[in-house]
Amino acid sequence: MKMNLTRGIGVLALAAGISLSGGAVLATGAPFFQEQGPDYSHNKTYQQGMRDGQSDHAHKRDHYKKRHFKKDEDQKAYEAGYQKGHGN
Repeated sequence: MKMNLTRGIGVLALAAGISLSGGAVLATGAPFFQEQGPDYSHNKTYQQGMRDGQSDHAHKRDHYKKRHFKKDEDQKAYEAGYQKGHGN
Protein backbone atom coordinates (compact mmCIF):
# COMPACT_ATOMS: atom_id res chain seq x y z
CA MET A 1 0.00 0.00 0.00
CA LYS A 2 2.82 2.39 0.89
CA MET A 3 4.53 1.67 -2.45
CA ASN A 4 1.37 2.59 -4.43
CA LEU A 5 0.86 5.82 -2.45
CA THR A 6 4.46 6.93 -3.02
CA ARG A 7 4.24 6.13 -6.71
CA GLY A 8 0.91 7.98 -7.04
CA ILE A 9 2.33 11.10 -5.39
CA GLY A 10 5.36 10.95 -7.69
CA VAL A 11 3.19 10.66 -10.79
CA LEU A 12 0.99 13.53 -9.60
CA ALA A 13 4.02 15.74 -8.95
CA LEU A 14 5.43 14.91 -12.39
CA ALA A 15 2.13 15.71 -14.10
CA ALA A 16 1.83 19.02 -12.24
CA GLY A 17 5.39 19.98 -13.18
CA ILE A 18 4.84 19.18 -16.85
CA SER A 19 1.57 21.09 -17.01
CA LEU A 20 3.03 24.16 -15.30
CA SER A 21 6.14 24.29 -17.47
CA GLY A 22 4.15 23.51 -20.63
CA GLY A 23 1.74 26.35 -19.90
CA ALA A 24 4.59 28.80 -19.43
CA VAL A 25 6.17 27.77 -22.73
CA LEU A 26 2.82 28.06 -24.50
CA ALA A 27 2.14 31.51 -23.07
CA THR A 28 5.54 32.89 -24.02
CA GLY A 29 5.66 31.23 -27.43
CA ALA A 30 2.14 32.10 -28.57
CA PRO A 31 2.93 35.43 -30.32
CA PHE A 32 5.68 33.79 -32.35
CA PHE A 33 3.39 31.13 -33.80
CA GLN A 34 0.63 33.44 -35.00
CA GLU A 35 0.49 33.68 -38.74
CA GLN A 36 1.03 37.20 -39.99
CA GLY A 37 -0.54 37.49 -43.43
CA PRO A 38 -0.68 40.52 -45.69
CA ASP A 39 -2.81 43.49 -44.63
CA TYR A 40 -5.89 43.44 -46.88
CA SER A 41 -7.96 45.85 -44.77
CA HIS A 42 -8.06 48.57 -47.47
CA ASN A 43 -8.66 46.16 -50.35
CA LYS A 44 -12.11 46.38 -52.01
CA THR A 45 -12.42 42.63 -52.43
CA TYR A 46 -11.48 42.09 -48.76
CA GLN A 47 -14.21 44.52 -47.71
CA GLN A 48 -16.72 42.74 -49.99
CA GLY A 49 -15.74 39.45 -48.37
CA MET A 50 -16.25 40.98 -44.93
CA ARG A 51 -19.76 42.11 -45.89
CA ASP A 52 -20.65 38.72 -47.38
CA GLY A 53 -19.22 36.89 -44.37
CA GLN A 54 -21.13 39.06 -41.91
CA SER A 55 -24.34 38.61 -43.89
CA ASP A 56 -23.93 34.84 -44.05
CA HIS A 57 -23.15 34.71 -40.33
CA ALA A 58 -26.24 36.78 -39.50
CA HIS A 59 -28.45 34.53 -41.64
CA LYS A 60 -26.72 31.29 -40.50
CA ARG A 61 -25.52 30.43 -44.01
CA ASP A 62 -22.24 28.90 -45.11
CA HIS A 63 -20.64 30.71 -48.06
CA TYR A 64 -23.96 31.59 -49.66
CA LYS A 65 -22.30 33.40 -52.60
CA LYS A 66 -19.37 31.77 -54.32
CA ARG A 67 -17.41 34.65 -55.79
CA HIS A 68 -14.46 34.07 -58.09
CA PHE A 69 -11.90 36.66 -59.10
CA LYS A 70 -9.44 36.66 -61.98
CA LYS A 71 -6.48 37.66 -59.83
CA ASP A 72 -5.29 35.18 -57.24
CA GLU A 73 -4.47 38.01 -54.83
CA ASP A 74 -8.07 39.30 -55.03
CA GLN A 75 -9.39 35.81 -54.33
CA LYS A 76 -7.15 35.52 -51.27
CA ALA A 77 -8.23 38.97 -50.05
CA TYR A 78 -11.91 38.08 -50.48
CA GLU A 79 -11.52 34.77 -48.62
CA ALA A 80 -9.60 36.45 -45.79
CA GLY A 81 -12.34 39.06 -45.47
CA TYR A 82 -15.07 36.43 -45.61
CA GLN A 83 -13.45 34.37 -42.87
CA LYS A 84 -13.00 37.45 -40.70
CA GLY A 85 -16.60 38.59 -41.29
CA HIS A 86 -18.07 35.14 -40.74
CA GLY A 87 -16.27 34.87 -37.41
CA ASN A 88 -13.91 32.00 -38.22
